[in-house]
Amino acid sequence: MSTESPARLAVRKTYKLYIGGAFPRSESGRSYQVHSASGDFLANAALGSRKDARDAVKAARAAAGKWAGATAYNRGQILYRVAEMLEGRHDQFVSEVKAAEGGSRKEAAAQVDAAIDRWVWYAGWSDKLAQVHGGANPVAGPYFNLSAPEPTGVVAVVAPAASSLLGLVSVIAPAIVTGNTVVVIASTDRPLPAVTLTEVLATSDLPGGVVNVLTGKVAEIAPWLAAHMDVNAVDLTGVTDTTLAKELEVAAAENLKRVIRPADPDWTADPGVSRMVALLEIKTVWHPKGV
Repeated sequence: MSTESPARLAVRKTYKLYIGGAFPRSESGRSYQVHSASGDFLANAALGSRKDARDAVKAARAAAGKWAGATAYNRGQILYRVAEMLEGRHDQFVSEVKAAEGGSRKEAAAQVDAAIDRWVWYAGWSDKLAQVHGGANPVAGPYFNLSAPEPTGVVAVVAPAASSLLGLVSVIAPAIVTGNTVVVIASTDRPLPAVTLTEVLATSDLPGGVVNVLTGKVAEIAPWLAAHMDVNAVDLTGVTDTTLAKELEVAAAENLKRVIRPADPDWTADPGVSRMVALLEIKTVWHPKGV
């Protein structure tokens, strides 16, 4: 009598969007195939729509006040907790990055390590940036003149197309550590590390709506975010089509959004503070100090 286990069907994972701390399917009901760097089928991902983008902005706006109002120290604690959970799912991220980008497992592991370290690095800046980019200004007269950085608000981000995890972390973390909330369009061809990151965020201490992640086609979703009047800034880092990038910049100008233009930096290099500062407003307060 045979003792071999009967063949069983694979339990395929259903990849969804991440909006307001929940995992909805796209309202369009559409999905698209995701393939590995070698061309093998990996999964079906949700094909986000205009309505999904609007829902994500609404969730980001709803979370903005509480997140911006949290102490910088508390935001740093929450980001560090995310890094702890990233570390706990290290092997899964290595497998997904390797499948998405090709190369060896050692190379994928190095990228995952760098992404976790990058998240910790930004967490450490949460209660220090105000000292570096704020403070008392010298003025003539009996006044205190104080400048302090404040979050811009809701930021729409087009994630890097090629760097599925390190690049993704490098555009999300600097936006949220300073109190902004984000709507992110994940890499179209390499979305799975981004979706797994949302599972980490959902089970961490990060409030729902601070990070919202859409999967799908940049050309379909980004124009609605760039033109949305409740979006305060757009990060076009991952836009690879120059014509589309110009159109998005024009749309963003309608309500004077801050714009980070497309770029393909070395994500392994020291990021500096420029990306954090680009998404800050500076408030200056005058106060009399004597008669």
